[in-house]
Amino acid sequence: MLKINNIFETKWVFEFLEKRWLINQYKKSKSYILAWIYWKTDLKIRKPKEKWEYSFRINKQFRAFGKIDNWDLIIYIIDNHQNF
Repeated sequence: MLKINNIFETKWVFEFLEKRWLINQYKKSKSYILAWIYWKTDLKIRKPKEKWEYSFRINKQFRAFGKIDNWDLIIYIIDNHQNF
């Protein structure tokens, strides 16, 4: 089972969340992941699996994408996946 110790964001990600009023929803999803409740946020590994890239749902419209580094998840982009 994957255990994530911390979740960090880049500066650009935090600004993106602020502009779209997603901070509280993001923090809620982040707390679920840190509590090992992965099914609530639909945390899953992206293909190819060798790159250790993960995504999780913030709400019905937005997903966060990040990379595992020393059991920490570093979020580098928030994407609008509703249009796909």
